[in-house]
Amino acid sequence: MKYPIGIQDFEQIIEGDYVYLDKTALVYDLVTNGKIYFLCRPRRFGKSLLVSTLKYYFEGKKELFKGLAIDKLEKEWKQYPVFHLDFNGINFTDAGMLDKTLLGFVERQEKIYGRDEFAEGLGSRFVSVLKAAHEKTGLRAVVLIDEYDKPLLDVLDQDLNITINGQKRKLEEWNREVLKGFYSVFKAADADLQFVLLTGVTKFSQVSVFSGFNQPDDISMDEHYEALCGITEEELYSTFEEQIKVMAVRYKTTEEGMKYKLKRKFDGYHFSSDMLDIYNPFSILNSLSKKRLSDFWFRTGTPTYLVRLLSHFKENLNELTGKYYPTSSFVDYRADVEAPLPMIYQSGYLTIKDWNMNMDSYLLDFPNDEVKNGFLTLVATSYLQPKESTDAFVLQVVSAMDVGDCHQLENLMTSFFASIPYSQRRKDDEREKERYFQYTFYLVLRMISCFDQRQESASHFIIRKIQEIGIGIHIPVFDGKITALINHRQRCFHICLVVDKTTRRIKPVHHLVDVLIKMRQQANKIGWQTGTEPIIRQNLLAQSI
Repeated sequence: MKYPIGIQDFEQIIEGDYVYLDKTALVYDLVTNGKIYFLCRPRRFGKSLLVSTLKYYFEGKKELFKGLAIDKLEKEWKQYPVFHLDFNGINFTDAGMLDKTLLGFVERQEKIYGRDEFAEGLGSRFVSVLKAAHEKTGLRAVVLIDEYDKPLLDVLDQDLNITINGQKRKLEEWNREVLKGFYSVFKAADADLQFVLLTGVTKFSQVSVFSGFNQPDDISMDEHYEALCGITEEELYSTFEEQIKVMAVRYKTTEEGMKYKLKRKFDGYHFSSDMLDIYNPFSILNSLSKKRLSDFWFRTGTPTYLVRLLSHFKENLNELTGKYYPTSSFVDYRADVEAPLPMIYQSGYLTIKDWNMNMDSYLLDFPNDEVKNGFLTLVATSYLQPKESTDAFVLQVVSAMDVGDCHQLENLMTSFFASIPYSQRRKDDEREKERYFQYTFYLVLRMISCFDQRQESASHFIIRKIQEIGIGIHIPVFDGKITALINHRQRCFHICLVVDKTTRRIKPVHHLVDVLIKMRQQANKIGWQTGTEPIIRQNLLAQSI
């Protein structure tokens, strides 16, 4: 089986005999039941392949669709004039690059359909060329714009300028203004348009980009088109059954066990209240091709715009995840660096986990282990800025916990805290000092929790609730491992327990008490004062068995 990893051209996939999961029934439904659409999906989720499929369909390339669902549905196969604009691969941090890109796009179309000498301005010229294409072919034009938001995301929250008519302007504001003017032409060209699709990662607030543009049908959270991009569980099991069996042998588990591992690692995306499970196509295809579980999607790079936004974020991550939100809180992004939730959700780092019908609100959390582990590492590195590698530190901690090496755990924790720059640790008041220490420990625990890979049905979790600034967090305790469990309102926290694998009873924790008190004393030296060590010892010893 040939996997179309990194291939976004529909024709190349079909002619190259790569595996293709047939989405053409949904494509036909899309083009016959509407006109102007907007679709938001995370990066590497199949948006470009969808656009390519639509391009070849509207060009009437019937031979490419032989044997697919649309082959029986479409009877006419007309050849529409297609205008395909792809913003991928262009660096819009260069001043004037957006203007050059749009000008080049319009000029190429004018060479095919002719230029109206009376049309002035880029927008007017594009309207004229759409009209000319309609008149020349007798069919209305199709406009496909891939990654419509890249010119905005590239310059988001960057101190970049452009000089326009001798005046210095913010590049972010200028690019938004240019795109607003360009997209507004679709309203004037409505009579000459057959179909329009804009895809992107982020839905920017309509007042900033789409005002003046005929409001598109946003299908990003439409349950009918939830499976338009990505791989459903049914598609995965029916198409890759043999490949899953091969991986099961390699990982020394059953077929069902392997399905669970794949699900936990790459599944978990939901784009509507129907909660249809969608797998990340880039990661799952890489995993099946290479026959291993790895962080394929996250390793392709974290969007720089998201890193910049997170640097402004003042809240703790545990105050952001595992909560219900109205759609207005995470659907429209209004370029507000102090409220990054829409950007985090739309970029694929959070997803829908439940829907409250009565309140019409959605529970947001990490989609799967790949995203959770990668994002937590990203946040920890950005928030703490330690000199040590966060990834390497977590692996070393997990290894120490696996063998119950308390001394090594103490050394690792102490070393990691000491590697955090003083400028990061220093806070203005006692509450902030304590909050920072708690959040540091919380991030470490969340990263460690990503390494429990057992099947849920076979595992024996001891669930404890952490009350941290009023927010409840559940942390599993693994057999033979150590984990911090509680934060009492009396400020007694960081209980460590060791669970005996045979008796499943908690072992004495005297030594671990000393370990954590030493860690606390180390924290005191760098400005995290609480003076609760005696209370910690008393409470911890009282809970030992």
